[in-house]
Amino acid sequence: MATESSEGEEEGKITGGNKHLVIEDDHREMGIKAAWSVSSCKPGNGVSSIGDDNLDTYWQLTNTPFCLSVYLIKSDGAQPHSVNVQFQKKVKLQLVVLYLAFKLDESYTPSKISIRAGDGFHNLKEIRTMELVKPTGWVYLSLSGNDPRETFVNTYMLQIAVLSNHLNGRDTHGRQIKVYGPRLCVFYLPVHYHLFTTF
Repeated sequence: MATESSEGEEEGKITGGNKHLVIEDDHREMGIKAAWSVSSCKPGNGVSSIGDDNLDTYWQLTNTPFCLSVYLIKSDGAQPHSVNVQFQKKVKLQLVVLYLAFKLDESYTPSKISIRAGDGFHNLKEIRTMELVKPTGWVYLSLSGNDPRETFVNTYMLQIAVLSNHLNGRDTHGRQIKVYGPRLCVFYLPVHYHLFTTF
């Protein structure tokens, strides 16, 4: 199960990470249907590396004006830094997966993040806050609520905000972000034709 991958997990706190990305068959990647943006970035470290499936590249958010770059994203300056995931229609989301590398990025590694959802920037609501303790590897953040009936978030927009970094770092690095929703199951019921006769 995807949510069992973190080494240590308490309420609101995750320690470690998983070396390999393991996703259950009932999840599908939703990030490919989204428009991604960042609050800011350094040139050469753009939004495209968020989902490029290359763990050697990273995004870095910065205090400079918004940019879309071809390779990497870096971030500097005042926090919170944010990554925005916007969809054309309302989608169901269940899981956010981050690849972070504390051993490589040290003070650039997020230590506290907030996940927010809404129709747009004007009405984002915080749905989860997590503290990350020296994360190295894939970190799984469930969007399910405390109520067992709340298995997903139905939203047009998801925002991942970095509230603080390890060692009080200002810049933020992240290697990958994946967003998953439930896989749609389509069942075909047999159609029975009834013959009618008239007299």
